[in-house]
Amino acid sequence: MRIEALGAEAARLGECPIWCERSDRLWWVDVLTPALWSYAPASAECRRHDVRARRIGSLALREQGGLILACDDGLYAYDPDTTEQTFLIDPEPDMADHRKNDGRVDPDGNFWIGTLRETDYAPVGSIYRVAPDLTVTKQAGRLAIPNSLAFDARRGRMYFADTRAFAIWACDYDAKGGLERARTIFSETTAPARPDGSCVDAEGCLWNAEYAGGRVVRYAPNGDPIGALNLPVTYPTCCCFGGPGLDRLYITSACEPLSASEREAEPLAGRVLVVEPDVRGRPEYRAAF
Repeated sequence: MRIEALGAEAARLGECPIWCERSDRLWWVDVLTPALWSYAPASAECRRHDVRARRIGSLALREQGGLILACDDGLYAYDPDTTEQTFLIDPEPDMADHRKNDGRVDPDGNFWIGTLRETDYAPVGSIYRVAPDLTVTKQAGRLAIPNSLAFDARRGRMYFADTRAFAIWACDYDAKGGLERARTIFSETTAPARPDGSCVDAEGCLWNAEYAGGRVVRYAPNGDPIGALNLPVTYPTCCCFGGPGLDRLYITSACEPLSASEREAEPLAGRVLVVEPDVRGRPEYRAAF
């Protein structure tokens, strides 16, 4: 399968690719720089956008237009045209040593966001649900690196992972009540590969980027691996379907913690990779606030 790379510069820690079908544009972040990037296939333009943050963990589309940015000090509404950045809420206002990590909108417009302690990655992180009225409820805790947030509306199912625990969980959820029952193991990875970001395709299968595993794995709804894309980078981080037909898979990656010699051996590390996997995705859900 042919693998290409977008023209944007390599990210220290690329994450959270999101396709906007209204503008036919891909968005993603470089968590550590920090930076917000976009790509327009029609013009092949990659553009870096000005953002105020120490870290950007993830982003989401807004129903009313623009983006939500999960920055180290809270969630912000962001207008890409004006670069106006408006504070909304901080799910963890009393934890300055935590930062926001992976985030995803559910089918009902709630934004789910994970947090972590970057200094030691101890299991003190959590997952919160931010409702359209900005009510925050804690949904899961005792996580080191909450990741892989994804939703399967057909099955009323939510996925999430702890990258440090080598595990992806599945659980039922309710838009108003949150997680409905205890999570169950959906899949586990084998060291050194760790589960990072995910997306769900039009057939209800989960695609997961294996950090330090150098591949993206496709899982059937029962958790069985049914395919894998081997990549020319050691640290893929997340994936999403995009393009006008939602038939391209965009995969972010990281160039850290590679050494200088390792980066020479992996010239595409940190770049956004593009493949056509003969499977289509579905439009991304939008936050209702």
